[in-house]
Amino acid sequence: MNYRLLIALLIIIFSLNIIIAENDSPTGSWQTVDDKTGRVKSFVEIREENGKLFGKITKLFRLPDENPEPVCDKCKGEKKDKPVLGMTILWDLSRNKEIWSGGKILDPENGKTYKCKIKVIDNGNKLEVRGFIGFSLLGRTQYWERIE
Repeated sequence: MNYRLLIALLIIIFSLNIIIAENDSPTGSWQTVDDKTGRVKSFVEIREENGKLFGKITKLFRLPDENPEPVCDKCKGEKKDKPVLGMTILWDLSRNKEIWSGGKILDPENGKTYKCKIKVIDNGNKLEVRGFIGFSLLGRTQYWERIE
């Protein structure tokens, strides 16, 4: 076999692995889509710190009849009555192969915190976000879309 061809193939395979690994990362900006209405609700920026994921709301899309600067009036503790814009709603998720789990997600509309797991799908273009109580079967899933 031609060694140049073998080296070229190895370079291509290595490059594809880098591209796949980059698409596998949940870090970056995501647009959240309401699973009931299909309407874009917000942008969330996900970052990784010390092997854990955190996500905060960076932009809100409000209807004309909605408060343009909502606060989390149904939240408890330190988030009570704080602005939703800029709020950390996703925290402490750790990677286990292709799934990030073990952390929490907050729904600012109802003030409730849920266990959470996320998975990057669709070649890195979508994020499957599952919030649940107790077992993963008792919850709901949203699909967030990556912002280019």
